[in-house]
Amino acid sequence: MSHWRELPAELHPDVRHLIVRLRRLKDRSELSKRGLAAKTGYSAKSWQRYLNGRSLPPREAVESMAHVGGDNPHRLLVLHEIAAQRWSEGRAVTTPAAAPAPAPDDGPAPPEHAPTEHQRQGRHLRVAVTAAAVVTALSVTAALLLAVRLTEARAQLADERAGVAATAVATVSESMVPVIYTCELEQRDGRWYAGLSRTTDILLSNTQMGLEVAEAQCLLQRAGSEPGDIDGVFGPKTRRAVERMQKRGGLIVNGVIDPPTWQALREGAPQ
Repeated sequence: MSHWRELPAELHPDVRHLIVRLRRLKDRSELSKRGLAAKTGYSAKSWQRYLNGRSLPPREAVESMAHVGGDNPHRLLVLHEIAAQRWSEGRAVTTPAAAPAPAPDDGPAPPEHAPTEHQRQGRHLRVAVTAAAVVTALSVTAALLLAVRLTEARAQLADERAGVAATAVATVSESMVPVIYTCELEQRDGRWYAGLSRTTDILLSNTQMGLEVAEAQCLLQRAGSEPGDIDGVFGPKTRRAVERMQKRGGLIVNGVIDPPTWQALREGAPQ
């Protein structure tokens, strides 16, 4: 892992957040700064300034880094927009107006006049415009932060749903339409496959259904333990076929297709 320099203490937290994300993407890509320059079109010295917090990277550089590191460009560009606003605020320096040179002491200064009603109204208008600009900037910042949070939450929810969909096995219901599968048996690297699933560890038992069940039924049939129709439904016939195969193979007879049973089905010779 890269050893990064400490970021400047005066950096705003939003800017620091963006740079830390860019550093993580650079580490994930396992590219040197020269390799990063070749992939993104920005020089190695430029990336050294960007990743050390001495200069804010342009939008195109951030988008290129997202593609190199395999991150979501939209999410990273939202962070960049917030950081750019903070960066411009931090770099703005106001200097007091120079005091006018004293007039020659030709005599007593003329008396100061009180501000007119028109001048007071103009002053109040400027204060109101400034306050409105501040409120607008804060509203935009809050909206951008909310967009980032929503994007991250949606990405996390999608990952969780994908994980559940990858591991869940369907169960039988009355509305299911019967399907008959075709077994296309072949042997690869000493293991048998029926062309429906390559799993070796999913637990299958009563009332479950799907391609994994159909795969197991094909392998049970090949092993000489007839499960009935190859319909992808784990019913009583399939359970009895599993128990016969487990008993014949010296396995624990539980009527459940577990990892040891999968191994016996995949590697066993036909009976």
